[in-house]
Amino acid sequence: MFDTESLVQQYELTACIQCGKCTGGCPIALKSALNPRALVYQMLRGEEFELVSRGELWDCTTCATCGLRCPKGVKAVDLIIALRAQWIESGKIPTTLRAPLTATLNQGNPLVLPREDRSLWADGLNVKNVADGAGIAMFTCCENAYDPRVQAMPRALVNLLRAANQDFGTLGLDEQCCGSEVRRIGEAGLFEYLRDDNLEKFRAARVSKMVTTSPHCFNVFKNEYGKHAIPVEHYTQTLAHLIADGALKFSKKFQATITYQDPCFLGKQNGIYDEPRAILKAIPGAKFVEMDRSRERSVCCEGGGGRMWLEGTNSQVRLANDRIAHALDTGANILATACPFCFLTLSDAVIATGNEEKIKVMDILQIANAAI
Repeated sequence: MFDTESLVQQYELTACIQCGKCTGGCPIALKSALNPRALVYQMLRGEEFELVSRGELWDCTTCATCGLRCPKGVKAVDLIIALRAQWIESGKIPTTLRAPLTATLNQGNPLVLPREDRSLWADGLNVKNVADGAGIAMFTCCENAYDPRVQAMPRALVNLLRAANQDFGTLGLDEQCCGSEVRRIGEAGLFEYLRDDNLEKFRAARVSKMVTTSPHCFNVFKNEYGKHAIPVEHYTQTLAHLIADGALKFSKKFQATITYQDPCFLGKQNGIYDEPRAILKAIPGAKFVEMDRSRERSVCCEGGGGRMWLEGTNSQVRLANDRIAHALDTGANILATACPFCFLTLSDAVIATGNEEKIKVMDILQIANAAI
């Protein structure tokens, strides 16, 4: 069913020298039959493979470490997404992904929640609609908009932007899923619909600049919306600039030892490492420490690529559990991140590993908001 020859050419797989660095760097390879090197090898040989029939194709978190490690620039993650797309196009969708994809089409979010509840997170904040005139459009990730565990993040960003006297608004009920994970799951048609519909809504609202609460939204707007994409920043970039310019100042101490989890879609895929750290280092009273594996060597939380809605073929081992151990090794009592997926997976891991009394997961927005 797979157009192997076309995929080999499209993703330049003939450049592969079978060194295995992709598999060596893959956070999933140790717990799954998914093996990027072997997958590319099978494609080059034109072999039929059983990977998709067993489900391992959806074990990939799309962190993109494989492409970063490859000395020839082969991006196995793009091949995996393309294979997922061909599989889904044939009508074979993993059972647990059907509801999120259907809800995204019908309700504009994968959490199977009503479209009309999109702005409930902002109740009482009197945030204006960007269409009424605003310099910045604040885009709220579906998780941050709907999940009570992370609704504090966009609320904190509102407070911080106001503290810095910034002119901003939201798209209100016109906001919907950015399509990042939809594309990575392999639903290419739905992604294209969301992209085109979002761009039309951005133009109608006269959006000229966006700031996102999620690295996934940031990445897809910046890199996958094409030539009509709106200029976009992740909130860590925006806040770091405001701090550097003196527009955002902190008046309260936040006494804690903090380490930081680099979100894959912010760090590895977009090279944004310094801005989150600049914010944390500017917090009065905070002591910042690095984990041994940080920046380019950071370990994926396992939330991307649709994994928030899909159990893997081997769910006994959790990357987030390992990450909690790495954070505890630093002596930190706060594990900060800048991504709702990271926040949720790591928070669950703190409970799963029984470390609630030792360490707490917080988004940088929460920490910064506590210090203004």
